[in-house]
Amino acid sequence: MTARAASRPVGNVTRGTTNPNRLRRMDRWIAAVHGAELRRSEDPVAIDLGYGAAPWTAVELLGRLRTVAPRARVVGVEIEPERVAAAGPYERDGLTFRHGGFEIPVLGRPMLIRAANVLRQYGEAEVAAVWERLCARLAPAGGASRGGLLVEGTCDEIGRRHVWVALGPEGPRTVTFATRLGSLDRPSDLAERLPKALIHRNVPGEPVHTFLRDFDRAWAAAAPYASYGARQRWIRTVRALSADWPVTDSAARWRQGEVTVAWGALAPRI
Repeated sequence: MTARAASRPVGNVTRGTTNPNRLRRMDRWIAAVHGAELRRSEDPVAIDLGYGAAPWTAVELLGRLRTVAPRARVVGVEIEPERVAAAGPYERDGLTFRHGGFEIPVLGRPMLIRAANVLRQYGEAEVAAVWERLCARLAPAGGASRGGLLVEGTCDEIGRRHVWVALGPEGPRTVTFATRLGSLDRPSDLAERLPKALIHRNVPGEPVHTFLRDFDRAWAAAAPYASYGARQRWIRTVRALSADWPVTDSAARWRQGEVTVAWGALAPRI
């Protein structure tokens, strides 16, 4: 893949902290829900935006995507030139690294942009413009395809708790909460990993606060199922939650410690 003409990257340098396997929950979800789009694409390119000081997340993304889309290719994009140089030895068939930022310095329109822990340092007011810019770079919808996917979110240092927003060329679609169930005391523990667009909205009167309140109440009501294990309690909780909230996935994903909700139900009030 040929990079665009050199220009000053758009964005700020991140802390760069990363750990192997940190983004496994996000990657597995992407493979499950977007794998078919990647397989059908003539040019199944994925961008790991802001992969950090080490290229582990890009290497792992390639491996996971190729289990569902063997022709997938990954381009790691970093705004810090030294990080790009350090990643060079990890290049291989289907994996390259580029210097850049939110402009996404590749030719063509990617089928996937993954931006994990990138917007954490930005202001809430900056998020909409970044989303709009990145969504404009996605492969467009057409025919049977919904187009490319932007997945933007935040997780803890070892990937036990993760919340992300999925966006298409048209804008936000869903919010996914994912966790290692054995580490969870109550669902609202995930609040500290809300993406920047939502984390400051976890206050009374905002939809995401109400959702997490209802999630905790459903979790408490499902306490008798804990004797069958945390997974069964989670499944029962999400099934109850779906009576009042637009949960978009099924028990197949709930078993993984996930739940996905339509963006419109959690979107901030203006």
